[in-house]
Amino acid sequence: MSWGDENTTYNVVMNHEEQYSIWPDYKALPAGWTAVGKTGKKDECLAYIDAVWTDMRPLSLRQAMAADAAANAAADASAKAG
Repeated sequence: MSWGDENTTYNVVMNHEEQYSIWPDYKALPAGWTAVGKTGKKDECLAYIDAVWTDMRPLSLRQAMAADAAANAAADASAKAG
């Protein structure tokens, strides 16, 4: 088995930033990555990732942008009330 072997089974993995990748099932997962429960051939796993990973922004960026939007909305509401 190897990365280039079409018979290799992969795990779909995700890190703390909710970024996805694939990892061969015969290797231990690297630190910081967790299996999400999908296994299969490379093409199957990549198709799964294409279907579920619709927002490529890291989690920390999405959270920061949401916090900024909430702060801006609160400032706008305060200005209108004021």
